[in-house]
Amino acid sequence: MELDAALEQLAQGPAAPVDLAELALRLARDEYAALDVDGYLSELDVMAHEARHYMAGDLRARVQGFCRYLFHEMGFHGNKQDYYDPRNSYLNEVLDRRTGLPIALSVVAITVGARAGLEVVGLGLPGHFVVKAVAGGQDVIFDPFHGGRVLTHEECEGLVQQVTGQPFALTAEALTPTPPGFIVARMLTNLKGVYLRAEDYPRLIRVTERLRQVSPHDLSQRRDLGATLLQVGQPGRAIDHLEAYLAADPTNPEADAVRQLLDKARAQVAKWN
Repeated sequence: MELDAALEQLAQGPAAPVDLAELALRLARDEYAALDVDGYLSELDVMAHEARHYMAGDLRARVQGFCRYLFHEMGFHGNKQDYYDPRNSYLNEVLDRRTGLPIALSVVAITVGARAGLEVVGLGLPGHFVVKAVAGGQDVIFDPFHGGRVLTHEECEGLVQQVTGQPFALTAEALTPTPPGFIVARMLTNLKGVYLRAEDYPRLIRVTERLRQVSPHDLSQRRDLGATLLQVGQPGRAIDHLEAYLAADPTNPEADAVRQLLDKARAQVAKWN
């Protein structure tokens, strides 16, 4: 897999068939240049081989066996103690440390399941990410962040309300599988938030540029990239992104604030001339 080509493919069609595990590992190379992608993929293959021994019976029984292997035998669990650790979003670290964010643990479930013959898809609920296994017109929802707990529809609604503090009704749309492109964008968005919180601007720029690749029509990424480049003293690069944002939607409610940033960037560049 060539990473830039795969991201372009997802930008054109978020449901494009990609190996989420390989894509996530190749993205992790931005942070871990020496990462052995093939080695981690082999590890997932071994997990899938072992998981099959736990999977028998109807769909619910297979899911329970799969979760017993992944979350009890292998020890994968949500990192509640240090939720904003960036390692929680990098698949290699999640595999090494057996802990991570809901969406990263969901990617583990999706990709090990695919290799073990169990179709598992992501569900991007508000404020929380879970998965469901599907077969023969049936489905079973489970929560990788909370030990693979099987969830009813009512429990999904309660979980979202607990996380967001807002009432939530589980609709058919909410139960629609999240395509790979949106999963990748959500993982990158989590990292973006972590690096913004830490004021780690070089990494923030890098992740935002990746987000632009997978979500090229999301103008907010150009706005944010321009603002961050200005923050780190690169006004020349910032101008291109800020101008593009304003040209695309000059009546946006945030346009005045972006114009102020653009004026500041132009003023800084003018000092050099």
